[in-house]
Amino acid sequence: MNAYRDLRVAVLGCGSVGSQVARLILEEGDELAARVGARLTLVGIAVRDLDAPRDAELPRELFTTDAERLVLDADVVVELMGGIEPARSLIVRALEGGADVVTANKALIAAHGPELRAASEQVGAQLSYEAAVAGAIPIIRPLEWSLAGDRITRVMGIVNGSTNYILDRMDRFGDTAEDAMRVAADLGFLEADPTLDVEGYDAAQKATILASIAFHTEVPVDKVHREGIREITAEQIETAKNAGSVIKLLAVAERLSASDGTQGVSARVYPALISRDHPLAAVHEGKNAVFVEAEAAGELMFYGAGAGGVETASAVLGDLVSAARRHVVGGPGMLGSNHAALPILPVGEVTTAYQVILEVRDQAGVLATIAGLLAQHGVSAESVEQSVPADAEGTATLVIGTHRAREADLAAMVDDLRSSDVVTSVVSVLRREGNA
Repeated sequence: MNAYRDLRVAVLGCGSVGSQVARLILEEGDELAARVGARLTLVGIAVRDLDAPRDAELPRELFTTDAERLVLDADVVVELMGGIEPARSLIVRALEGGADVVTANKALIAAHGPELRAASEQVGAQLSYEAAVAGAIPIIRPLEWSLAGDRITRVMGIVNGSTNYILDRMDRFGDTAEDAMRVAADLGFLEADPTLDVEGYDAAQKATILASIAFHTEVPVDKVHREGIREITAEQIETAKNAGSVIKLLAVAERLSASDGTQGVSARVYPALISRDHPLAAVHEGKNAVFVEAEAAGELMFYGAGAGGVETASAVLGDLVSAARRHVVGGPGMLGSNHAALPILPVGEVTTAYQVILEVRDQAGVLATIAGLLAQHGVSAESVEQSVPADAEGTATLVIGTHRAREADLAAMVDDLRSSDVVTSVVSVLRREGNA
């Protein structure tokens, strides 16, 4: 068998991930060639600043500011520059020219995934983005291919390492939210503006991707219900601990039936209680994990590093080898299925459970009044704990755990509790997931 020609690889961006990808292509050329059946030749690295410091020593002659020309000369384009533009335009140009594309750009895939997949399908090119969700953890390919013959019912995961680090420190070391965020920032887990992480935007982008793949349905990011962790307090963490639970920022995507019987998909991101017996409760520091439930395979969990230059480079190189092999063996790019077209259901149709902490008047009849409000909305209490703080004057604290009910009914119940004469304050409302 004759040797296949060298395959030209272009890398767009040379940050923490891009620099490691370029380094590994150069250093592991012989091993990659053995796996692919052809040598991968790094033809250039597109950057904005030729003189910026890099995380790896790379030949200066590989750097260029002319990304458009570099894309036109490549067989495989690895996009690691981030952001929407010019990444989107460069990827479209690469695909239209017949090049395969590997990207770790979660924001771009979440916002323009359908457009990019259509562009790749039109020319038979391959678009791969394993590294866009959960860093080094292989989750896209298992959902897209290994479980393609199964019926996935639910995907629930910790997909943002920064928020997991913060909540983990609050839980294990008793940090306040401010202290935990300060430590996370000092260690590089948080940017100067932490909004993307702590408000749940990053996790929502990843939830969009996971839900779209798991349920073969395009799930726009603006249809993902999103809540962040800014309001989580040390008191909530302690209450959760006393109840045998931990608070995690979860991305949840599931197949469900609406109240009118419609079969659809829900995707959401919010901080939630999860039992310490659940595998996700043991995910510490900046690690990620995705818990998958499927009808035939049952429960599966994928765990590992959710970020990091060399760790994420591992996922990128896996996609690169797959794309390069396609050139060697021939055939169109492997494409996932997104043709089920299930409706995206609002969060109000989700069935979940709540933990509600109330400050109430310490007087006769309070429990009966609150029980009546729950019953009015078809919600039943699983547990009720009452305590009277030592320094309280005429108030008590109630911690109510509800049975599972429709989200819309639970939310309406909380609204009525807020306006009740016997409730002085709704201190905390948290959902309970994973049988917490």
